[in-house]
Order: sequence, then structure tokens, then C-alpha cells
Amino acid sequence: MQTITIHGRQPLHGSIRPAAAKNSALPLLAASLLCGGPCRLRGVPALADVDTSLALLQAVGADAQRCGADICTRPADALCGEIPDYLAGAMRSSVFYLAPLLCRAGYVRLPLPGGCRLGPRPVDIHLAGLASMGAEVELEGIAVTLRRKGPLHGVDFTLRLPSVGATMTLLMAACCAQGRTVLRGAAREPEIGDMIAFLCACGADISGYGTSILTVQGGRPLGGAVHAPLPDRIAAATYAAALAAAGGDIRITGCNPALYGAFLQFLAQTGVQIENGPDWAGLARNPAVPLRGGVQLCADAWPAFATDTAPLAAAVLLAAEGKSEIFDRLFPNRFACAAGFAAMGAEVTAKGRRLMIAGGSRLRGAAVTAPDLRGGAALLVAALGADGTTTLRDPGHIRRGYADLPGEIRRLGAEIG
Repeated sequence: MQTITIHGRQPLHGSIRPAAAKNSALPLLAASLLCGGPCRLRGVPALADVDTSLALLQAVGADAQRCGADICTRPADALCGEIPDYLAGAMRSSVFYLAPLLCRAGYVRLPLPGGCRLGPRPVDIHLAGLASMGAEVELEGIAVTLRRKGPLHGVDFTLRLPSVGATMTLLMAACCAQGRTVLRGAAREPEIGDMIAFLCACGADISGYGTSILTVQGGRPLGGAVHAPLPDRIAAATYAAALAAAGGDIRITGCNPALYGAFLQFLAQTGVQIENGPDWAGLARNPAVPLRGGVQLCADAWPAFATDTAPLAAAVLLAAEGKSEIFDRLFPNRFACAAGFAAMGAEVTAKGRRLMIAGGSRLRGAAVTAPDLRGGAALLVAALGADGTTTLRDPGHIRRGYADLPGEIRRLGAEIG
């Protein structure tokens, strides 16, 4: 089994720049199937989920390959709608291929997607929206099959909750549908704006970005585009959390602090010194001065505190003075990392969507296991502030969202092997 070894209590110093966002790059790769011209996505990091996406694109007949730091795709004359089980099971983002393959191949069969075990993550909004556009939906045990007899048609559709994935799926479908589509109750995360920017660069007509009502004038041919996905705001928050746990001073560059502003505000509340510029944030913390706890956080859809940063915030609060609590409205099993926190000496209690943190814990190194992507990153962050050595097992989850998180933190001065 692979492991990461972290020697704690080494202050961090230096500058670090997040790569392109995983949560943008993956759906954009799927959206490239809609394009009648070549596409180039700039600076896509070498993540496990990106490798899976490239394999999936090639499996359905697309021409997709690495071009240095970029990914290049070319239109294919014909696509296959069968998504292999082993690829669908490897990542949740396989759901983004529903709309492109339905539009291009006329049908798509998707085994239920995998990814992190965060609790039920239904695709019912995706399916309901596509059905309203004219897709025939057939559920068959562990897979779903969609077919269309003719072109999809525009609709006025209300999402029952602001799902980022469903909003992206329906945006892609609406671009190919005949007529106008209005999506109400749409998600407003920055990655939605990135998808809209890419589709519009390809020739789509989409309005309403930044609001919960998006309007798409469908049926316009989509060409190719060169596009740089937005910086990874969750990676930026991870570096910020690492600084808070270990102490020192760092600058996070190339990423607008507004993209992870809620997390920076949280850190400022705990006592981390923060200075913001237009595309950078400077953070400093004296490791000899305890952080302040007594924090109540609620993770929810944008612009609220991001669910992906909830475990990171928990890692910061373990040793902070005062009781804290984090509630996640979106995922019922977000805090599977609590067992690892407890093994390191933290007083934590996880009850469904809620994590209660006693605070004031003197963390010690231990052998812990990464339960999922963000939970694994949170355990690494907690280890940076712990006495002794922590062994983090099963770190493959972490590579699904970070190209080399241990190496990035090591370059800031941490002792990680």
C-alpha cells in the first residue's frame, strides 16, 4: 500500500500557484465532444481523474491526447454511446458524458458513476431535465440508458436544488436542443461560469451567468476553442489550510482570492493574518500563538462556505482554542476523516452531516487512512500541525484532485516523504 509520511510542526514559507481546477477541467473535457472543431484546454494538471477522462474520451471514439501541459481534442465523425463500466466506476464525473453522447451519438448507456463515498449523490435532476427535453430514460439496475428519436427541444425547467453537475449537464444539452431553454434554480459556482465561457467561445448563446436563471438559445453550431480553465479554488484553500496548521508565511498566486473568499474569511476569524491582492493572497501565522476556535460553519452551495473545504476547516480547528462545529448541507458523509483526526488525538464527534470539534487538542503523529479526496487532504493538513510523524495510507484518493500535493507542500518547507 502506498503511503505519505509527514513530519509535523515545520513552518511553511514561499510562493505557490494552484493549477487549473479539477472541477472545471473534467466537465470541459466532456463538453469538447459537442464541438465541431478542435479544442485545446490550457494547463490541465496530471490528475488521476483527468487520466480517466482521457481514457473515457478515447473509449467512446474521440481524439483526445496530452499536448505538453495542455489537452487537445479533435472532433470525431462518429461516437459510441457505451461508457465502459470500469471508467464510469472510477469517477463521479463520468455523469458529464450523458448530455454530449446523447446529443452526438443519439444514445448513451452510463453505469452508475463512482468517486468519493460522500453519501447518496443522485442523478435524478440530470435525468429529469434531459427527459423534459425529449430524452427517453431507461433505468436498468446499475446503469441508466438515454435515447432520443430526434433533436432535443428547448424547455423551461426548474432544478429542485442548485446542483452544479446537473446545471452543467443541462447547459450542454440546451446548447444542442432546438429552441430556447430556461434553467431556473441553477447553480452559481465559479465553475458554472467557466463552462459558460467555454461554450460561448465555441459559439453558444448563453445569458444569465451569476444568477440562478440561465437562458440558452439552442441549435447553434459549436466550433472549437482554446480555453484556460479557471484556477483551482479548492487547491488554493488547501494551501491556506496548510499554512494555518503549520504556521509560517506563504503567498498563493494566480488565483483571485474572491474564488475562495469564504475560506479566507474563516481563517482570518481564527487568527491567520491575510492580505489580498487582485490575483494573490498572502497568509501568515505565528505557530507559537494558538488559533481561535469557537467557530460555527455551514457548508452549502455558492456563495456559501464550500463543501469541499469543510474537512480542511475541520483540520485547522482541531487544535484551535474553543469548541467548534461544522454542518454540511450537501453531503451526509463529508466527515469520514473524523476517525483519522481522532487517531491523531483530536476530540471530534461526527454525526451525519455534523462534525463537533472540542478544540485545544495537542495533535500527535499516527497511522491514518485517506477515506476520500478532501478527507485525505484534510488529514495531511492536520499532520502538518502535529507532533512527530504521521503515516497517511491509501493516498490515491488525493491524487484524484491534486497532481502532487505532498511535493507542493514540501516545496514550501514541510518534511513530507
